[in-house]
Amino acid sequence: MLELAGIIILGIIAQWVAWRLKLPAILPLILIGLLVGPIATLYTADGSKLIEPIWNGYKGLFPGDGLYNFVSLSISIILFEGGLTLKRAEIRNVGPVITKLITVGTIITFVCAGLAAHYIFDLSWQISFLFSALIIVTGPTVITPILRNIPLKKDVSTVLKWEGILIDPIGALVAVLVFEFISVGEGQAFTKTALIEFGKILLFGTTFGFTFAHALAFAIKRNFIPHYLLNVVSLSVVLLVFVESDVFAHESGLLAVVVMGMVLGNMNLPNLKELLYFKESLSVLLISILFILLAANINIDDMLLIYNWKTALLFAIIVFLVRPIGVFISAWGSHLKVNEKMFIGWVGPRGIVAAGIASLFGSKLILRGEPGAEYITPLVFMIVLGTVLLNATTARLFARLVGVFLTKSEGILIVGASAASRLIAQYLKDNNRHVVLIDNNQTNIDKAKKLGVEGIAADIYSDTLTDNIELNDVGYLMALTANSDINRYAIDKLGKQFGENGAFRLVNGDEMNDSERNQKEGLFSQTDDFIKLMEAVRKNPTIHEIGLKDREHYESLVEISSADDDIVPIFLKDAEGDLKIIPAFSQEPEPIKKGYKLVYLGKEFDLQTDQASN
Repeated sequence: MLELAGIIILGIIAQWVAWRLKLPAILPLILIGLLVGPIATLYTADGSKLIEPIWNGYKGLFPGDGLYNFVSLSISIILFEGGLTLKRAEIRNVGPVITKLITVGTIITFVCAGLAAHYIFDLSWQISFLFSALIIVTGPTVITPILRNIPLKKDVSTVLKWEGILIDPIGALVAVLVFEFISVGEGQAFTKTALIEFGKILLFGTTFGFTFAHALAFAIKRNFIPHYLLNVVSLSVVLLVFVESDVFAHESGLLAVVVMGMVLGNMNLPNLKELLYFKESLSVLLISILFILLAANINIDDMLLIYNWKTALLFAIIVFLVRPIGVFISAWGSHLKVNEKMFIGWVGPRGIVAAGIASLFGSKLILRGEPGAEYITPLVFMIVLGTVLLNATTARLFARLVGVFLTKSEGILIVGASAASRLIAQYLKDNNRHVVLIDNNQTNIDKAKKLGVEGIAADIYSDTLTDNIELNDVGYLMALTANSDINRYAIDKLGKQFGENGAFRLVNGDEMNDSERNQKEGLFSQTDDFIKLMEAVRKNPTIHEIGLKDREHYESLVEISSADDDIVPIFLKDAEGDLKIIPAFSQEPEPIKKGYKLVYLGKEFDLQTDQASN
């Protein structure tokens, strides 16, 4: 009991440490597992592990095949959750570079890493290509923490983010298929019977996954499952599919749950987000337990097995040769610059799915007596730990060296996607500024996307925004919602990360009527609240520019707009085309130079009135 409780406690502590230090959680989890497992045999009095996952006659948490069964069920849930995140529309929309990375890049890694493993370690072709299939996977759980605080051009961060998300289930699927191909061949020549068995695995895996996905979706849509049972019923169905598929075709369970997740993830289910959040929370707990157990289960002999120059050579070939070649070929003819390709080629940490499936498949093949199977788990763990450590410690420095590190974040994040926000965002986009709208109203986000404006359907009270590496180039925050409390919360929570150059919000009714209460983060002017902004857009949904002569001319126009509810000044545009947000409160007036323009929305200024005022 003490060991089991200790694993859970240590796992959650590792997750917290990883969050605090902005590291991938897999790093402290595996290190803790090694410390209480094989490394513990070097410092304990009796030479035993502090945590022994498998019963050895004296101690151990799982008797017989208990650990193997627990790992199998856990991996099935993790892979199902990964499948839920894979959307057909996302694959179509991510662009040719990412599409090539998850196809051409995957093939290059699979072939080249397999060849390297075969010739360096003299492993069989089956084991070599299983190893290469396992290290295809990067994964968002390792990419996101590494890149979270590196300001990058959006194109670069987008490629890395979507490669990790899309290749996670694809890489897992490839690894499952390779393992099943090895299994039916039983290490011998792949006869006609073996190929038939492999076909059965494909048939039953896809059939069970597809059928049960539609059955569960039907039950959810028809409200056959009460809301409070939805998550646990879904979990039980995943486990049922895994076990039942395995009964009909041995080793087809993992394929079935990946297919089931992909099918459900592409359906219009009313509770899909809630189901995904539950699976994510469950995956965090399972991963915390799983990787301490898996690392602790490694023996010191397994570590010594790869403690040689061959391991260093294999690591160097995969990281410094195979990965960059895959990236450069995949990005051939794209808009990415050479330095951007170099950075993407440098950042390729392997993640949780790779390590988890490696331990599962490695233990299965060892039990079957497959020659060289003892290399699978330690080699994959070496690649995972090595790439995560390398990228976590050098990604920021390498970004500076190759010149992709943004010294100034000019992107703009707008909270609220109302008609006014969409109009402002479209103007910013047309003036070559990276702008992102966030709103929890999917309809508003869909309207923004139809205008060609980037939008994210998200709740600012959740932590998903702070983990979004596509927002790394954002340096300005504008809170434009109708709710003053939400606007304040956005400034307080997101201002530090996304508003390093300026965080602004609309003034509310009380502040508009009392100039003493106007805060420094007030936006546009003392007289412009949400109601005035929306009314101006409703009457005249247009943004105009007017040339400025001097500071006095600018102030006269602002004064006119303050008295006219249909005009709202929003930006100053300098002679080079750079835009500056107009704050409602400014201690240091912006100098007005030749070529400056005032950008405003609503009706056009009356030029006669303007000339009269000058």
